[in-house]
Amino acid sequence: MRKVAILGIGQTKVDEHWEKSLREVGGEAAFLAMQDAGVDRVEALFVGNMLSPLISRQNQLGTFFSDWVGLWKQEAVKIEAACGSGAAAFRSALMAVASGDVDSALVLGVEKMTDKPGGEVTAALATAADADYEVEQGVSFVGINALVMRRYMHEYGWKHADFAPFSINAHANAMHNPFARLHDTVTVEKYEKSSMVATPINLMDASPVGDGAAAAVIVPAEKVLRQPRVVVAASAAATDTISVHSRKDPLFLNAAYLSSKQAYQMAGVKPVEVSVFELHDAFTIMAALSLEATGFAERGKGVRLGLENQIGIEGKIPVCTRGGLKARGHPVGATGMYQIVEVVQQLRGECGATQVEDANIGMTQNIGGSGATILTHILRRE
Repeated sequence: MRKVAILGIGQTKVDEHWEKSLREVGGEAAFLAMQDAGVDRVEALFVGNMLSPLISRQNQLGTFFSDWVGLWKQEAVKIEAACGSGAAAFRSALMAVASGDVDSALVLGVEKMTDKPGGEVTAALATAADADYEVEQGVSFVGINALVMRRYMHEYGWKHADFAPFSINAHANAMHNPFARLHDTVTVEKYEKSSMVATPINLMDASPVGDGAAAAVIVPAEKVLRQPRVVVAASAAATDTISVHSRKDPLFLNAAYLSSKQAYQMAGVKPVEVSVFELHDAFTIMAALSLEATGFAERGKGVRLGLENQIGIEGKIPVCTRGGLKARGHPVGATGMYQIVEVVQQLRGECGATQVEDANIGMTQNIGGSGATILTHILRRE
């Protein structure tokens, strides 16, 4: 298998883009990535998206976007893995280039979510859960996470306010990211007084949806001359039961554990060597569970990393350095590619006030559903 590097990146601001269509939002990120890469053609296009058939009434996104950006006749396909669609598309493109099947690929994560009423979007997101045993019982996606968070607090004795640092950190970092949706600071007081969504999850525990797209051009590493060069050191994916209640332990993200373990082995690194971690903080509880499953904290102690200021830019393990899902926003099918783009920015040294000093190894973890599909990637600066 060939070593693969990221030649170019592009992203749009996460927002309510009423004036832009799905093709315009995605096309903007695709063109920016190709411009950054210095190319006008690639051999294949992989699109990560979850909701376009339900929200935009548009399928065939591979051909849809290859037509829009002028990549006619090339291989083009859409990859769907719920909220993990972006990383799943990246992994598919990676395997195509690493195997030698193609010499270049454009990966695009895109989602248009604000063109429908909130109730319809919530129902569409619920399709990531078990239709028979979760959705049919009237449990929303936020409701499922609220049950997990309540159980976690009960088992390990944490208070709701103990989760505040995850939200505070994400919003503080997003203040310096022009592509982030939310540019307001969060205090403990604001966190505690926020409106409740599904007890114990309030607005400050939950990430906002939005319209957005992020993209990358990948090629064999020897073709990248720019310095520093960012290579893909590891790519791994794992699954768990689609329903939370079917798991042996609903408070452990086994797919995160398995995929990160495989990624660490592939990259030849340990958790302590990771400079920056773009985790999937769709809800604050998922941030805590991710830190535990990936080896940065012991079981039941993920919250402590936030309380001890270990997740900030100068902390033990900087997370959500560009705002994470919580403040950058969560355009679900695009989120995994935003994470890739943001780690590339870190390894290139392009993050300004939120730049992690001497960042040379970055990890992303993209979650589909309530931990059912989890993909972990490790990037290295050379």
